[in-house]
Amino acid sequence: QKDDSRRLLESFNSDEKEHTLTKSKAEPYTSKEEMVLEESESPLNSNVTAFALKAKVIYPINQKFRPLADGSSNPSLHENPKQAVLPNQVMETSTSGSLGSLSQGDKEDCSSSTTIHSTTSDDRFQARAFLKVASFPEVLMCESFDVKLCLCSLILKDLMLLDTELRKEKHVMFMQVLKVYLTDFYHKKKITDDLFKKILLIQENDFEELQKQLDSRLQNTEMSGAHNSEYQTLEDLERKEREYSEHVIDNMEAFWKQTDKAQQAFLDQSKCSSAKATKIMMDLTKKMIAVESLLSESQDLQAMDIQERLFNWELMVKMIDLLKAYIPEECKCRLNIVSNILDHLTVKNNLSVRQKEELLTDLHKAFWEQLAHFSNECIQQSKDLILKRLECRAKKREEFKHRQKAEQGSLLSKTFHIEDVHDFLKAYHELLEKHRRAQWELEEEDDCESTEAVADLYKELYSKACHALAELVTKLFLRTLPVVTGLSVSECELLKEEWQENLVPQLEKWETPRQRRWKLFQEQLLQEKKLWMKEYALSAVMQKHLSEKQEKIIQGVISRLGCLSDESVNYILQKHRLLLCSVLTRLTLRRVGMAALARMRMSRKKSLLQELREQHTLQKGSSPCQDEDQWQLQKAVESHILEEEEKLEEETQQTHLEFHQQLVTEIQEALQFLQQHMEQVIGRTLLQHARREAGKKSSDDGQDFKERLVEAAVESVYGTSNNINRLVQNYYQQIGKITEGYEGKKLQQLKSLQAERGERNRLRKKQENELALKEKQTKGLLNISSTVHQRMVLQQKKVLAQFELQQQIRLESLKQKLLGLHHLETELENQLKEAEQDFVSDLATLARVPVAVKKQPSKRSKPTAEKTNSKRKSFQSPESEDKDNSHENIQEPPGLTSGLCRERLQSPHEGETEPSKNSKMLKKRGNR
Repeated sequence: QKDDSRRLLESFNSDEKEHTLTKSKAEPYTSKEEMVLEESESPLNSNVTAFALKAKVIYPINQKFRPLADGSSNPSLHENPKQAVLPNQVMETSTSGSLGSLSQGDKEDCSSSTTIHSTTSDDRFQARAFLKVASFPEVLMCESFDVKLCLCSLILKDLMLLDTELRKEKHVMFMQVLKVYLTDFYHKKKITDDLFKKILLIQENDFEELQKQLDSRLQNTEMSGAHNSEYQTLEDLERKEREYSEHVIDNMEAFWKQTDKAQQAFLDQSKCSSAKATKIMMDLTKKMIAVESLLSESQDLQAMDIQERLFNWELMVKMIDLLKAYIPEECKCRLNIVSNILDHLTVKNNLSVRQKEELLTDLHKAFWEQLAHFSNECIQQSKDLILKRLECRAKKREEFKHRQKAEQGSLLSKTFHIEDVHDFLKAYHELLEKHRRAQWELEEEDDCESTEAVADLYKELYSKACHALAELVTKLFLRTLPVVTGLSVSECELLKEEWQENLVPQLEKWETPRQRRWKLFQEQLLQEKKLWMKEYALSAVMQKHLSEKQEKIIQGVISRLGCLSDESVNYILQKHRLLLCSVLTRLTLRRVGMAALARMRMSRKKSLLQELREQHTLQKGSSPCQDEDQWQLQKAVESHILEEEEKLEEETQQTHLEFHQQLVTEIQEALQFLQQHMEQVIGRTLLQHARREAGKKSSDDGQDFKERLVEAAVESVYGTSNNINRLVQNYYQQIGKITEGYEGKKLQQLKSLQAERGERNRLRKKQENELALKEKQTKGLLNISSTVHQRMVLQQKKVLAQFELQQQIRLESLKQKLLGLHHLETELENQLKEAEQDFVSDLATLARVPVAVKKQPSKRSKPTAEKTNSKRKSFQSPESEDKDNSHENIQEPPGLTSGLCRERLQSPHEGETEPSKNSKMLKKRGNR
């Protein structure tokens, strides 16, 4: 009969594990809970188990070739004996199974099928359900392999909560700033008390409606796809995060539209001047920029704190896991020593093999039953403890909220003046930061205390297990062995002392891999921290790039307009900066969330690979002296791990690329909103500018005087057909000379600009040829020292630089052309006005109508002015007043624009052949 006590020990470990898990699953669960627990029992066979549960198909337990979802089979999915685990323990035995399968496969074929990379496996992993948790202590009760998924889901929840708090803070700050300006207008008696209350009430109701719409949409997103409220899948979580981001961007767009509407309504009701309105809008925009800056800085710092909290959580979870794993490991060590002593007795023929196996069977059965009982008690105690602590946390949170709400209300009830707005914004933000910090410290303290309490329970379980095993061993040595072996009690006591003496070095031997595993975990965590810091650096670079690019775009748009005042340009730039800061703040938080989702998607493969590394490192350290077969096997394992690392790195990059493309799409949508909003802002600014210019021209328009002058000239007895006709013809000739001169100057200037542009193009081509020659000379060196990607990047930069240079040259040319034409048009307008004033003065002199034309005196116009003054004196005599009272007090406003001959100003050549209606009236009066 073969003596194989170690095989017996392993079989008992496996049997007791199945017994423990069966007992722990006796409680009622939902179908998804059963699926999750079944998957956690055998991670290698989790996909097959999940498929079988969903398909309601039962396969034989020991069948090695189980069909997959696509109808194929995987020979690597075979049963592996595992160590006994506690019911509440996060499964780490999958590592040994995986490594064992890998070792067996490498003996036969180095291309083992136990790969952790599979497209089908990825799809199933994303559809795999894991427990919904609302706080960290709940993770300590998780019974699945998906602890990291639960922790990352908590991170996403914290990020969402932070986003909600900062958004509400921004809304409150805007309403307070608007209230300060309304109060200032009310105190200055520019608006009534009823209007003041009405504007505030309308704006508060509008913002509350916005928040209700957002809450409703978020609630619909949360409820969609939720077949089981206790569990969620990674696929659902990614969808919810994506929809949440879309809803928040839409809400942000609606908020800024509402702020513009509120400002416009406030300014319309106050009826302030255009300059005052522009100043107020500029001040409001600057205040909101300060708000966005405060919130953005706070968001970045708290996002990093949230990430640091994740690492602390992982440390605490790992500590509990090691504590859970330490209990069966040490008990196995103690049982191994007992088995060795019984083996020694068997060699001495004091025990038969059958007696030894019976003794070991009874000892194992009794111990594992007691351990299962103690474990169930420990699990229930930990659940009760955590539930009790969560209730206390909820009560403390409610007390905090009441106190915080009272402090915020006290600050908001104070009255602030316009010059104190910055102080208020800073004070309110610091108050909310203080409240968030207090809440944060409360949760961290409670997390640590909960972890310590659970750790104490497992330490107590460890003491109970050791004490129970010691009693069973004492009973075996002092009661059973003397009867079975015939040894004396003193000899059996010596055997017990030998067991205790051998226990110390064996436990120290078990402690070494435990410490090494902890060190490897810390190194892995440090690597992940570095990756997160790299992600933050990339996020900052992306934010800076987008900011600079958008600033360049808005500067280009404003430079092309070229007709706005400095105040209008400054307002547009400030408004763009405000919206851009709001968009970038939101997208930065979205990028952090995407990094967490990417980590969740790769967590399973990273965990399996990390466990393979740990097992390989531990095995390598435990057996430094190896034979040829072991050395070959070790090399095969190392090559397999390197291969899996390369695959994991490639898949990680692919996952990050997928999320990056999704982020780029969301950035484009957000920037589309920014562009549309800025188009409206620029359009309103241009409209206000056009209205101001039109107001200036309308104030200069003397159309009423011209109509009165025509009527007076028609009724005058001094104007004849010949002299009026001669006067009109002279005016048309003068206009024709002015327009001919304008066309000549315009043509000459265009030719000059074209020549300058041609010269610049010639110089630019010369410079390009010189640069091309230099590049050709260094092309060989570039081909040797640079990769294809670097050369492509250099070529891309070169093409973009040439394009930007050509665009800049073209823009400068258009600017020069525009300035030249504007100068010529101004000169033409002045000449036409001067000709018009001369014509009106000559006509008024001819008709004896008083006129005061305000123009710059010239040599040509002095006699006419003197003649006009003398005629005005004679026209204002008492006799003339009696003859025609309708011509009294006729004066021309300054800066006339021609209404008498407007058609001829536009088409002077037609005016020479077809007199206007006013000219015909003058000719009729002359003939009469």
